[in-house]
Amino acid sequence: MTTPTVEPTWTEPQVPLPGCDVRLPSLGLGTWAWGDTATWGMNGYDRSYNFETIRGAYRAAVAAGVTFLDTAEVYGAGESERIIGRLLKEEAAEGDANRERIVIATKFLPFPWKIVVSSALMSALRASLQRVERPWVHLYQIHGPISLRSHQAMAAALAEAHQAGLVKAVGVSNYSEKEMRAIHAALARHGMALATNQIEYNLLRTWPETNGLLRACRDLGVTVLAYSPLAQGRLTGKYSASNPPPGRRNFSAYPMAEVEPVIAELRRIGTVHGRTPAQVALNWVMCKGAVPIPGAKNQEQAEQNAGALGWRLSAAEVAALDGVSKPGQRRLMHRVWQHG
Repeated sequence: MTTPTVEPTWTEPQVPLPGCDVRLPSLGLGTWAWGDTATWGMNGYDRSYNFETIRGAYRAAVAAGVTFLDTAEVYGAGESERIIGRLLKEEAAEGDANRERIVIATKFLPFPWKIVVSSALMSALRASLQRVERPWVHLYQIHGPISLRSHQAMAAALAEAHQAGLVKAVGVSNYSEKEMRAIHAALARHGMALATNQIEYNLLRTWPETNGLLRACRDLGVTVLAYSPLAQGRLTGKYSASNPPPGRRNFSAYPMAEVEPVIAELRRIGTVHGRTPAQVALNWVMCKGAVPIPGAKNQEQAEQNAGALGWRLSAAEVAALDGVSKPGQRRLMHRVWQHG
């Protein structure tokens, strides 16, 4: 479906992070697939992208105002960060002022065997900074609640990174309400705010709405970053029961036969606005007060994602989508990794 040209009727708000001067656009760009061949496969099932197509995705996203890039040390064993560094270096060489508009978030993977959290975190952060070729990052996140160290120890390590001028804001990912409240309180003892909690959140996983997590984020002033907002492609409309998504896509893994009623409602509402199912699905996340961070591996995908900007669903349309949404599935990775 080709998206028609629609004059914007909505001034897109920015999202200020607490305790710092960082402001996020309403839509971000997830870079998990950039260089992560083990999961997404430049040489695996998806041979359609490479650095040239990633460059196209990056430039199209930035041109549309999507200047927030989310990455992690573990994505492609650092390759995602290296690609971002290369893209920023190219822009600097070209004298492009866009480079200074880019907001970079990355993550520390707190494996249980990293006993001395402060030294492990600082070492990982400095390695990430080398790869993105920046002296600091805007947002540094704990990738998951899997460390055996206390929230106090983790907060102290984050505070050390902040005091060293290596990060502007700190956040977490996949934290439950209880875990989030604990590290929020621990950071407060260092005079710091918990800026974000990055969670899987989409129309096929609305559990954060019913388990109290979204409400707690609002109460604490924590910004919700929604990864997998298109349910790893299931909400784009390009897959069906007869043509399921390929590869290892474990998030929001409902059979496509169960997803098709959701797609039908996305199409119905999209027709009203001249938008694709994916754009409607992303707009729904934004209407819930979260910042979706869909991936994009080429220019077309980035432009399609950007079509979620500049307009808003009505309250009735949000309610209609709520009515066909799904709570999500409780899987082993949720018990071990995704507490949020």
